[in-house]
Amino acid sequence: MDRTAWTGLVVAVVALAAATAFGLWRRRRDGRLRAASAAPPAVLTTLGVEPGAPATLLQFSSAFCAPCRAVRRICADVAKTLDGVRHVEVDAESHLDAVRELGIWRTPTVLIVDRSGQVVQRASGVPAKGQVIAAVAPLLEPAA
Repeated sequence: MDRTAWTGLVVAVVALAAATAFGLWRRRRDGRLRAASAAPPAVLTTLGVEPGAPATLLQFSSAFCAPCRAVRRICADVAKTLDGVRHVEVDAESHLDAVRELGIWRTPTVLIVDRSGQVVQRASGVPAKGQVIAAVAPLLEPAA
């Protein structure tokens, strides 16, 4: 084999390894709820989050997003099942300023907002229904 063939082979192997590593990282992170940084309550209020509601599932979607439909079903089902949980869906394209301010990088993204109007957790991708229930359950407990 000549030098250019080896170079091409090395480049191909490195590209495949990088793509595989990225795919594994993305699969591991996709749909996982994780702690979130504080968000300005004024932005959340303009999107439909009501202060004082025990828990709000604020979903950012886009028109042609297939995973967004799955997240809509999950969030609506959790809101229907658990008293005190609201589901608010926002079209990300119509609220670009809020998307930028809240650090929404892709759809679907779900923010879990507590009764004080603070974002406590977030997930990009499709979270499992059990994860969402486990995340909102502590927010529904009476304040001590």
